[in-house]
Amino acid sequence: MYRPSAFAVDDIAVLHRFIRQRAFATIGIVQGGAVTFAYAPVVLDSAGALGAVRFHLAKSNPAAAVHDGVRVVLSFAGPDAYVSPDWYSSGGMVPTWNYLAVEGEGRARHLSDRELLELLADLSAEQEAKLLPKKPWTIDKVPAPKFEALAAAIAGFSVTFEKLEGKFKLSQDKKPEDFAGVVAGLEARGETSSHAIARAMRSERDGHE
Repeated sequence: MYRPSAFAVDDIAVLHRFIRQRAFATIGIVQGGAVTFAYAPVVLDSAGALGAVRFHLAKSNPAAAVHDGVRVVLSFAGPDAYVSPDWYSSGGMVPTWNYLAVEGEGRARHLSDRELLELLADLSAEQEAKLLPKKPWTIDKVPAPKFEALAAAIAGFSVTFEKLEGKFKLSQDKKPEDFAGVVAGLEARGETSSHAIARAMRSERDGHE
């Protein structure tokens, strides 16, 4: 991705935390000279220097026909928000957009049947943990014949990251008074994504003070 230095994030711990929070990926694969996109939740693992992800796709999805070793790009999009020039103290400014995004790249590997079952258990356990104190749902609640039929219809993959980078565009290149104006403008909006960006801006500022 295009990453001006003010917005570049390369801290692996920060990038991994972002992926765990925003675990739904857009997956890009080149097939037959064209780019194919797929969408799937992932489980993040600590394999390799940069980590790895596991995910599954329906076998009927053309993207699931990918061969082992094919390069795959995964994009994890965070919240985003419009920034009005009226929020700046400085004059002559133009509209922009603040956002958070992480991209990872590596080569696909098909999971074995056993690994696919482990992925499904890990994925549901990870997401159910976020719903506590609700009693977690577990795979064993699905009748075995039905689960076997569902599992036979999907393909699992692992991608060990060879490249992982983030872009947190949060007005870091603006003057303090302009930065403060953007935060105030976003917080004044009754919109969840704008509030999330304002919180990220405050966190970014506090982390560099």
